[in-house]
Amino acid sequence: MRLVIVTGMSGAGKTIALKMLEDLGFYCVDNLPVPLIEAFADLVMQQPSAHDQVALGIDIRSGEELPRLQNVLERWKGDAVPHEILFLDCSDEILIKRYKETRRSHPLAGKGRVDGGIRLERQRLAFLKEEADVIIDTSQLLTRELRQELEKIFLENRRFQNLFITVLSFGFKYGIPADADLVFDVRFLPNPYYVEGLRSHTGREPEVQAYVHRGGTADVFLGKLYDMMEFLIPNYVQEGKNQLVIAVGCTGGKHRSVAVAEALYAYLSRHEELGLKIEHRDIEKDSIRKK
Repeated sequence: MRLVIVTGMSGAGKTIALKMLEDLGFYCVDNLPVPLIEAFADLVMQQPSAHDQVALGIDIRSGEELPRLQNVLERWKGDAVPHEILFLDCSDEILIKRYKETRRSHPLAGKGRVDGGIRLERQRLAFLKEEADVIIDTSQLLTRELRQELEKIFLENRRFQNLFITVLSFGFKYGIPADADLVFDVRFLPNPYYVEGLRSHTGREPEVQAYVHRGGTADVFLGKLYDMMEFLIPNYVQEGKNQLVIAVGCTGGKHRSVAVAEALYAYLSRHEELGLKIEHRDIEKDSIRKK
């Protein structure tokens, strides 16, 4: 039997994740009182044929009972009770934005500010994050992308290293992405913008990519970039980093940065244990501005 505790920050997507797991065949129970968790787990384990995949939603709504869950987890470890913890995380900035958009109040904010409630919630959930088997940062994830990650982990049973990488192309003339962890400037590469037949095309297209790679400089750069990723990623995983945004920039964000980002994304895709997405922030901005 597979028992998964689904928890995390309020507003990070726990309810959505539970619904997705239900679609994947899990029997889901949300906000079960902590004192009933052990009895419930014993019951379903005695009848594994009835529910062989179970997900329990536990969060800050458990209130004063939440610390008792730590004792439950310790007993399960001692008794070798199989279980997993899925922790949904999100940056404070995105959580605040989501609360403002939905006009909901944070469960711990009371009459105070949302950021105070978030800070207090992080403190109270810290023990669950430390024990988590899977941590997914939803700061940059669309709903369909979260579903894809959950399918990889709980349907395809792929190994997951708790690091989600966003490869992001951008144009320097539109500003460096505020959430970028690593920024690479590829304006030194051949620029298809000055080729009449390529100007209207993008770095997603083979002819543009071939032009960017002409002369071999792009290949040398990518080789060094790949080596850097092979060094950095395991160290980020070891440090406990959950979200990594790699930004690749050129002047307008349409040709060179897109081509390099596509190449980096293809290379990183070989690491199936990583969460991965690609985004081209400014790829259409030039054409929009000209209309």
